[in-house]
Amino acid sequence: MPATAALELVQLSKIFGTTTAVDAINLKIPAGSYCCLLGPSGCGKTSTLRMIAGHEAASSGDIIVGPKNVTDLPPAERNTSMMFQSYALFPHLSVLDNVAFALKMRGVAKAARHTEARRLLELVDMQAYAARLPGQLSGGQQQRVALARALITSPQILLLDEPLSALDPFLRLRMRTELKKLQRELGITFIHVTHSQDEAMALANIVVLMNAGRIEQQGTPRDIFNHPRTEFTAKFIGGHNVIVVADQAFAVRNDRLMLKRPHDVVDGPSIAGTVSEVEYQGTYVRVAIVAEGRGDISAQLTESQFDAANYSVGEAIIATWDAASASPLDS
Repeated sequence: MPATAALELVQLSKIFGTTTAVDAINLKIPAGSYCCLLGPSGCGKTSTLRMIAGHEAASSGDIIVGPKNVTDLPPAERNTSMMFQSYALFPHLSVLDNVAFALKMRGVAKAARHTEARRLLELVDMQAYAARLPGQLSGGQQQRVALARALITSPQILLLDEPLSALDPFLRLRMRTELKKLQRELGITFIHVTHSQDEAMALANIVVLMNAGRIEQQGTPRDIFNHPRTEFTAKFIGGHNVIVVADQAFAVRNDRLMLKRPHDVVDGPSIAGTVSEVEYQGTYVRVAIVAEGRGDISAQLTESQFDAANYSVGEAIIATWDAASASPLDS
């Protein structure tokens, strides 16, 4: 089993011309973690990953892998390995030789590198496809081969750049489960870039949400979802309403918002509004509301809750919530 290492970024920046892509970020990832760098396009997450890998030079700051400062080292000397978004398999090489390629570049004898490549193909359940070319594989199979190839150098940290984005939704869910299982079995640090909130929540034990080159918030998925600290976090993570009461902004989860009719007794903070849309979502019903002077909000009701009330578009309602379930947001 490969060794694992912690990762620390110290005042790390990346500047392209007049654009600051990554702005003096500080981050500590414990060894053996599954960390997702999450955020919208242009937030700096991929530039951060590429700097960790050594494929992009840092403009300033330090990258520390375990006890070693690797900021100025070439990629091959960082004890990291990167799996690219496109998988980047060599089309003219067999699956076996694709996986073994890095060891070939290190001068490892053919028999030895093929033995190790077969071991890794077995790990990702691709041993039966060793003789095929990448073009003869499905997207999910290519991903497994790319994973095996990234692992053959026994990295302490595996870097994954949007590894599931090229897959269809069904396969993405399946591969998500397999990635998490693989990380658990290997025990090495995974740093995974994604723009998908669902992906980050499902995979990571540490989520680092980035915005405009900076770290907006970091923590466990549950902590970030249940206690967003800024309006950006609440809106990007989803499932929350941002509601302003007496000049203080609060995040209130959609499933914690309760709906009443104007004549009902309301106990707690509340705002008036009008139902603008009702959407059946299978496991719940989403009721969209135009709140008076506060924009759009929405409530997530169970089927039984909705059936008991049967709200309709155009109906006046009162939205209320338990004050203890609201998260105050930084201004």
